[in-house]
Amino acid sequence: MLRHFHGKLGPGGRIVIPADARRSLNLHIGDDVTLELKDGELRLFATAQSVQRARAIVARYVSEGRDLAGELIAERREESRHE
Repeated sequence: MLRHFHGKLGPGGRIVIPADARRSLNLHIGDDVTLELKDGELRLFATAQSVQRARAIVARYVSEGRDLAGELIAERREESRHE
């Protein structure tokens, strides 16, 4: 759903995120956010949402039950044995 919110740029480039927008994104003071600049638009994501999106992308290409972190660790250990 597309929603628009009005804000103002304040001192130091700060933008106040309206309360309705914060609630929609489940953002709280001190939360990390990710900003994306694309085609002249600035998009804001809750970092947790960005992580979920990244996991969904990876899941499309990696079979269920595969341990990518474990595979990487095993590869690095094997490489270090040959140094």
